Amino acid sequence: MWQRLKMLWQIWTVDRPAELGDWLWDVLVVQFAAWLDRLTVRKVIALIPVVIILLAYGHGIPIPPEFMLVGDVLAYLDIVSILLLVGILSRVSTILFVVKQAIAGVVRLTIVVSGGLRWLNIRHRRARRGTRQVRGRETDDDGCPDICGVAWA
Repeated sequence: MWQRLKMLWQIWTVDRPAELGDWLWDVLVVQFAAWLDRLTVRKVIALIPVVIILLAYGHGIPIPPEFMLVGDVLAYLDIVSILLLVGILSRVSTILFVVKQAIAGVVRLTIVVSGGLRWLNIRHRRARRGTRQVRGRETDDDGCPDICGVAWA
């Protein structure tokens, strides 16, 4: 009987507290460290709305709708960020399209102007007054050329 009591004393004073200490070490240190390794910023941000709701219900204070909207945006952060990126990319592509069209217009205008200047032949001087001019048929225009819809005066 005395031997049995010693063994029971050994179990409840040494073995069980040691098992409890090992279990606490496993849960509070080892598993907690593993959980922290798996924890990401996205998961932390997703927990913010839960904390806001728990604090609001715990204190019995009303939550403004803005906080609820912030909570929803933080909970669906990946979807909101994708929508934001698509919106920015569509604006950038629109701006690039407008710039490309403007550059093409400037190139076309440059080609028209250079062709018109060659047609006008502005490098040659005017004829002297004493030379005889050939009379052609008389028209009502003053001789200004019309090149690709651009009137030159």
